[in-house]
Amino acid sequence: MHAMQYELTLPADYDMGVIRGRVARIGHLLDDWEGLGLKAYLMRERGVDGSPVNQYGPFYLWNTVEGMNTFLWGGAFQGLASDFGRPVVRQWTGLVHEEGAAADASAAVAVRHRRPVPEGVVLADFMAEEVDATRRLAARDGAVLAAAAVDTSRWELVRFSLWAHREPAAEAAVGEGPGEGEVFQVLHVSQPGRKTLPRGRQW
Repeated sequence: MHAMQYELTLPADYDMGVIRGRVARIGHLLDDWEGLGLKAYLMRERGVDGSPVNQYGPFYLWNTVEGMNTFLWGGAFQGLASDFGRPVVRQWTGLVHEEGAAADASAAVAVRHRRPVPEGVVLADFMAEEVDATRRLAARDGAVLAAAAVDTSRWELVRFSLWAHREPAAEAAVGEGPGEGEVFQVLHVSQPGRKTLPRGRQW
């Protein structure tokens, strides 16, 4: 499993209806994308759920690097880059993925929590603890799924979760670990390969 995300931070007075309309028009195009486990089309709106910014930030879980590369280099990503400017695309190596207690529900809210991997920790122990924490998160009421991944170039861990309702998502954002997570609205989910995403720890 490979995780990926890019963010478009937009002006404070930007009409986020433009983003909603864009996703409504083109979101279905990845519903059968080869190699894609899941793409959550995410949006943060200034003043909503504590967000200080207007932002579009889709999050991906890939089954194959080939599928990801086809998306990035085959033309699909070029449309966004041409319309908004080319964003930085973050990538993380998969650590763990678990289906949630509400796995069959539609996702309405997402939470992203990023933190550094501390210096001096025993990596095997730290990652095993994160696997356990992600499993506990997925078992909570309202959780659709939870996953964690690591960027070893920055030694940064990202934990991502989808939720059926806003209240448990807000609780998860506060209670996931050091610092608060960021809450996103889910506009659409493309999940052609979700059932084949590897479950559990990824090593």
